[in-house]
Amino acid sequence: MKKYKLALVGATGVVGRVARQVLEERKLPIYEYVFFASCKSAGSKIEFMGKEYIVRELKEDSFDEGFDFAIFSAGGETSKKYAPIAASKGCIVVDNSSAWRMNKEVPLVVPEVNSKEIKNNNGIIANPNCSTIQAVVPLKVLDDKYKIKRIVYSTYQAVSGAGIKGINDLEHGNEEGYELQKFAHPIINNCLPHIDVFLENGYTKEEEKMINETIKILGRPDLKITATTVRVPVINSHSESINVEFENSFDLDELINELKNAKGIVVQDDVQNDIYPLAAEASGHDEVFVGRIRRDFSVENGIHMWVVADNLRKGAATNAIQIVEELIDNSINLV
Repeated sequence: MKKYKLALVGATGVVGRVARQVLEERKLPIYEYVFFASCKSAGSKIEFMGKEYIVRELKEDSFDEGFDFAIFSAGGETSKKYAPIAASKGCIVVDNSSAWRMNKEVPLVVPEVNSKEIKNNNGIIANPNCSTIQAVVPLKVLDDKYKIKRIVYSTYQAVSGAGIKGINDLEHGNEEGYELQKFAHPIINNCLPHIDVFLENGYTKEEEKMINETIKILGRPDLKITATTVRVPVINSHSESINVEFENSFDLDELINELKNAKGIVVQDDVQNDIYPLAAEASGHDEVFVGRIRRDFSVENGIHMWVVADNLRKGAATNAIQIVEELIDNSINLV
């Protein structure tokens, strides 16, 4: 089996650290890893797979030495500048930022949902928003079976999704003299209905991302979607209440079995014994957990469900690495 060379850009950030952990666990056929970060972190040392690595500063000539893959987790501006450079050198980039997600020439991929789109890449593949990833895994199953008519998202998103500054605001917000680094208001004892910037239409950019990305991933431009995204005082794992209305009728037990038999989903739905997905229990796992599945009696063909996943793993690092695995397994665009 051929072995490959992989770059991890943003290796010292919150998602980058998790990506290193997932790469160690999944043992891809990579013969060489190179870790990049900003000039601030360049020169620092990290332990990975029993070896010590020196983090390099990302520069315009960084990809001249030849890479098969690069996972970018360093923000949109970095991706806009450096991803095309990497792709021009024959490297396939999997980008975690929002920079390329809605570009018509760039596939937006969740492997359990639309892995066939991976082959359509021109050197860049976009990783969806973390809250979108966990939502579309069960939604794809239901859309294929019953055809979705409308989706209402209400998300309860952990502070790790806002990076180290968001984590600091929760962990240190009560300390005397502490100044908020990320949020407009204290996150301790609060739920903030404000993720990313507000748009002129009253929605936030995060809400717009969920709407547009779901439509693109499911390939359903006719789909009606609305969303409210909320930051909550939880360290890790996003929780979502998803209301779905279908075009077709359904049997609830059959619907639940469809979810149980789907790849990447764990159904936890035994309310008589207080069993349902929890953020604390989802952390550290790569599956999407689904529960509280019940009929919505306010419409003819609707359900509610509660969907939880580790936003740093399945919502970012793991999904990106799964894309690389698909590229390797199917030798897509690889010389």
